[in-house]
Amino acid sequence: LVNFMGYFRGPAGYKEIVTCNINPLLTGEEESTCHYRDEDLGELWFCIRPPTLPCDSLEGHSSEHYWNVTTPHEEALLVWNVEDKVLPQGISSIWVAEHSNKSLVLSPQQPCHPGIPGPKPSGFYHRDVWHSLSCSSCSFSTVDSILSCLAGHIIHMMEDSILRQWWEYLLHTVPSLKPVDLHVPYQTGLLMAVETNQGIALNWRAHSWPLLSLRTPVASLHSVVQELRGLAGGPQTVMVLRLGTHFTTFPPSIFVRRLAGIRAAVAALLAQEPRTLVVIKLANTGYKSVYGSDWFTLQMNRLLRAAFADLRLDAWEMTSSLVLPDNIHLRQLTIQNKADFLLSFICPT
Repeated sequence: LVNFMGYFRGPAGYKEIVTCNINPLLTGEEESTCHYRDEDLGELWFCIRPPTLPCDSLEGHSSEHYWNVTTPHEEALLVWNVEDKVLPQGISSIWVAEHSNKSLVLSPQQPCHPGIPGPKPSGFYHRDVWHSLSCSSCSFSTVDSILSCLAGHIIHMMEDSILRQWWEYLLHTVPSLKPVDLHVPYQTGLLMAVETNQGIALNWRAHSWPLLSLRTPVASLHSVVQELRGLAGGPQTVMVLRLGTHFTTFPPSIFVRRLAGIRAAVAALLAQEPRTLVVIKLANTGYKSVYGSDWFTLQMNRLLRAAFADLRLDAWEMTSSLVLPDNIHLRQLTIQNKADFLLSFICPT
């Protein structure tokens, strides 16, 4: 449902641009294609063979446009002023007794760590602060508390722009975290920030194909498995992954194959160094599109829960239970609460 572009460049600067995709049938040229094998994942990427340039001259990647899959009548039914209608009669107010048993709604005392079973509901908001019902989540409301938690850690965030929002939040919240300009496209990274006094490194990078992005060098596209295999791990290493959003336009089998490779790489890293913290962030609500709705995202989450039952950080209800406009890119309040929840795993009480 999405066209991708491959940019080829010859030695004299001559350029050719062709269509690429995860399946040769989707390029429109099944017979005459260049294929690129990810040795870490075992996955293939296909581009139409350029008219004159060789296959190994591929140097750039971008997403182009979504395919038109709806009729005019269907499009008229999917616009926001038809979908987002307030119910004529809402739920009546719920009054809580002033002297009710407060212990019933307090967060549990056990520290946050991967593998904790997720109750339903997974938590609640009180005065705009998320209280987890699975573990003792904390509020890191001051710069000093964030610095104290992150001191000596190398934090790797990888996959899509949602996690980049976490990177941006920490960068803007902690003045002493300084970005390092690596002269790479901002949309794909690698983005790096460091705090030299406390020994903190904060990295974010987008995943490899299929990636919805502006034009970016192919050399900048690293697979999650490639990054995981490059880590030594240890108690100061944190890897945060978010998976799924860029796969909603593909058959589930494509995503399952990707998850299997990542799961194996995570297992290998933890076997090598069990003290490494790996957190898999599940998808959030707010994606309203025929190409990626909450329904599609729910299917991604089900696959993620099955693949990473012992590592996940569930963010579904953290977004669905807030009275904020739907948006796949989160508002500041939600980002802050999710960052606090992550910090509760890094620095459990």
